[in-house]
Amino acid sequence: MKKAVITGVTGQDGSFLAEFLLEKGYEVHGIIRRASTDYRERIAHLEGRPHFHLHYGDLADSIGITQVVFSVKPDEIYNLAAQSHVQVSFDSPEYTANVDATGVLRILEAVRACGLEKICRIYQASTSELYGRVEAVPQDENTPFHPYSPYAVAKQYGYWIVREYRDAYNMFCCNGILFNHESERRGETFVTRKITLAAARIKQGKQDKLYLGNLGSLRDWGYAKDYVECMWLMLQQDTPDDYVIATGEQHSVREFCQLAFHEAGIELEFKGEGLHEQGIDKATGKVLVEVSPDFYRPTDVVNLWGNPAKAKRQLGWNPSKTSFKELVKIMVQADMAKVAVERAGEKVRVNLEEYLEKGIVK
Repeated sequence: MKKAVITGVTGQDGSFLAEFLLEKGYEVHGIIRRASTDYRERIAHLEGRPHFHLHYGDLADSIGITQVVFSVKPDEIYNLAAQSHVQVSFDSPEYTANVDATGVLRILEAVRACGLEKICRIYQASTSELYGRVEAVPQDENTPFHPYSPYAVAKQYGYWIVREYRDAYNMFCCNGILFNHESERRGETFVTRKITLAAARIKQGKQDKLYLGNLGSLRDWGYAKDYVECMWLMLQQDTPDDYVIATGEQHSVREFCQLAFHEAGIELEFKGEGLHEQGIDKATGKVLVEVSPDFYRPTDVVNLWGNPAKAKRQLGWNPSKTSFKELVKIMVQADMAKVAVERAGEKVRVNLEEYLEKGIVK
């Protein structure tokens, strides 16, 4: 039985990858950070399984990481943990660098310190944000990097330290340059999930309006559940390499928004430009989407578009397994159900409070 360690196991990608590896017959060890608030909802259904184990650790703590690697002696490590929000990286640049840059080095050194450099294969979650102010469209493995945020700069260090250890120590470690990948498990602060959740809430009368940043920003959006398969495929090859993981299709925030509201049963039309652009309900004329200056980044990446040809050719990976429309539909349906459950819970709470006030129940 192969053993795998996943950092960031409680995240979107980590939870999908844990499920995928367990189905493949792996013994899976996830690393989680100790916090006063426990965020395990994405992996709660896995806890208690005989081949799924959790360890406390933090990429900012080299001793803790080394202890986990020494005790598990994994065949594969998937480093998915990161401070992954671009806007937050402007507010917390030092923390972002400590985790997203130096954290990668700590994992590589932990493997070497435990004498596993010839045994353990390592996957590093890199990012399309490396391309930043893009110098070619679409972007592939040979496109120059031009990072445009503290997050991207930290991730570039992680990318190059992986390549350095691969060359200097002959370690099997790979960078997966993943373009935007979303799912029903995406955090609610990310723009795609913010849109699908707002569409569900507006449709069900729980929210009046959605505020966004630049509606014209272009992204290459894929389904996270498909992308974790590609992570695994990278570590099954004869030689380590780096791959762009993308769909090869590009869509705007505006298009994502329009399609999400359509799935929720609302048809939008957009009028105006820039800060004055609005999304209007065709049926009622009500403004449901507005642009807020608060959501503009100090530097914004506007044209990310990946070329997955190498991954298709060498790994046999299918980037079109889940289409853009199917992805949006999956997310909206999940959030429609989530909001419906929340509404039902609120109704029960209100009724209970009323009964208590009237003395019907004690």
